Amino acid sequence: MRVDSDKEQSTCYTLSEIEGQPHLWKKVFQQISKEEPAIRRFFQDHITPETEIVLTGAGSSAFIGEAVEAYVQKETGCRTRAIATTQLVTNPDLFLEPHRPTLLISFARSGNSPESIATVELADQICGENMVHLIITCNDEGILMNYARQNPERNYAILLPEESNDKSLAMTGSFTSMLLCILLIIRKKPFQYSAAAVEHIAAQGNHILKHSDLFNRLINQEFDRVVFLGSGPLVGIARECHLKLQELTDGKVICKHDSFLGFRHGPRAVVNEKTLVVYLFSNNDYSRKYEIDLARSINNENHKIACLSIGKIVPENLSNATTFELLKNTINYPDFDMIPFTLIGQLLGYHRSIGTGLNPDNPSVSGAINRVVQGVTIYPFKD
Repeated sequence: MRVDSDKEQSTCYTLSEIEGQPHLWKKVFQQISKEEPAIRRFFQDHITPETEIVLTGAGSSAFIGEAVEAYVQKETGCRTRAIATTQLVTNPDLFLEPHRPTLLISFARSGNSPESIATVELADQICGENMVHLIITCNDEGILMNYARQNPERNYAILLPEESNDKSLAMTGSFTSMLLCILLIIRKKPFQYSAAAVEHIAAQGNHILKHSDLFNRLINQEFDRVVFLGSGPLVGIARECHLKLQELTDGKVICKHDSFLGFRHGPRAVVNEKTLVVYLFSNNDYSRKYEIDLARSINNENHKIACLSIGKIVPENLSNATTFELLKNTINYPDFDMIPFTLIGQLLGYHRSIGTGLNPDNPSVSGAINRVVQGVTIYPFKD
């Protein structure tokens, strides 16, 4: 990608970590493929029809669970819930069932967030022998990684490639790598069948990155609000996009996310002439009927609302929309498509951060946001 300004030259990590993701996804696939026998054995030993699977993490890591919850349940046949560590820590007795066999899948870039550490400890305290852990992390020296090593018979840790451990504040490659990892390992078919899908999303990612200037020009217009909309699993991706843009601009751009249908039920009130609405259009033809209905409705409003349309081309032109068409997916792995969508929020956030005069590697001027959350006190829980 062409570097356009001195400000961009001064950033060390964020841009390269965004651009490096297509290559990183291939490395994740290669690594996970080597671990396939051990991962399969872990699942065979610890997953039964009675097992509940809980997907957890804090912040962006929690949104991975939201995005894949339905796919994990569909592939495993187990009841699956996505519950953030920030929920589990404050009310563990409401979410953890002591007598139910449970697999807790923790997503963690560093593995050092206080809520993530407390969650695995509380899970063991409340559920005892009924609890097993799968930890997906990017940091070999993290506390969660060491936690898994202490009890290898009941815990399994997947350490992703070193490049996935982002050095910048915002999670980029770490998010998409952990997302790809869970989608690979929950499939019933051997990993080798996913090879073509990984090649496709890498090509899709490069296609998006090649047109980075489009997102730069669009986001540096006078927008102070951005709304990301998706359906099904893409609601979780919309949430991640909303956080990425908001944190990379240090809150100067206020963001929201919702489902296409949910947006009609009140949240649409936030839209004004300084709002950009981003449509993450699904490849599912049934879902798209509802999505296009909303896009048409917004397009026909008296005050023109700027929109960015990502995905398949809408049947008729939307006069208020900038359209970016993705590469056609000829691979029957629709769940993998959500991964490249994440780059949209990352690029919008990066370019607006630069345009606002911030350093994307560390955009929080006040220091209120840190790479690993600070200032959280964990209190003893008595069950």
